[in-house]
Amino acid sequence: MIKVQIQQSYRDMEGKGCLYLVPTPIGNLQDMTYRAVEILKSADIIAAEDTRHTKKLCHAFSIETPLISYHEHNKLERENILVDKAKGGEVIALVSDAGMPAISDPGADLAARFAAEEIPVIALPGANAALTALVVSALPTEAFTFSGFLDRRKKEREKALEKWRKYPDTLIFYEAPHRLKETLTAILKVMGNREMALCREITKQYETIIRGNAESILAFIEEEGVKGECVLVISGASEEEQLEQEEEKWWASMPIEEHIEHYMEEGLSSKDAIKQTAADRGMKKRDVYQIYHVE
Repeated sequence: MIKVQIQQSYRDMEGKGCLYLVPTPIGNLQDMTYRAVEILKSADIIAAEDTRHTKKLCHAFSIETPLISYHEHNKLERENILVDKAKGGEVIALVSDAGMPAISDPGADLAARFAAEEIPVIALPGANAALTALVVSALPTEAFTFSGFLDRRKKEREKALEKWRKYPDTLIFYEAPHRLKETLTAILKVMGNREMALCREITKQYETIIRGNAESILAFIEEEGVKGECVLVISGASEEEQLEQEEEKWWASMPIEEHIEHYMEEGLSSKDAIKQTAADRGMKKRDVYQIYHVE
């Protein structure tokens, strides 16, 4: 027997509780939709990441619905309260500070909890920085991967970029302006000089789209500086890059000694095998020699 969960979002909803995921503007109030305003006005309660921020939005659109905070530090406690309210027939509207809730946002956990409790979760379309940046980037849009914020730690950031290096999809990341130099430097190191776009302050007065390659954009921000929240859109791996990376895989898990011996079994002298192993791994020949001849 096939077991699935079926949600018919708009049938027989009268008197039943549900969770609406309501996008809000990412910088321009005119991007608020009529439907979003209507849902926020008619809901029984609005769960907001920062109630002070959302109060300003509500004031702009004459929304008087009560607010409750829901954020990373109180989400477990609030989930139980909101689920109980929905089971009692109340309509919950969830908003983040800006954009689509549940994208790089604790609202994803609330949506999952409601779905697990078989309470309808209904998403409204609306403002989203990642998709807006993608379509103005002039990079391919047929296939793309969004990965939120990269890790702040250098080692973990490079590890994540290494993971995405072989993907042919266009890549989308959020980034804070004070970390841009470090991130672009890591992109150059791990992915090479990819074509990309830096999109800042999307929909706001100082919206700026900077298209180029990683090297030129890094040089630009070093000279000009960049303020405001940013989205990085990076071209995926080319067919040539993917082939090169496939070729790398055969030795990637080998110890250096085994790598050298592989070439020796193919007929190379130990000297040439060490030289080729060093070239494969981007290491100095003397370092490979020392590892191989260590007692």
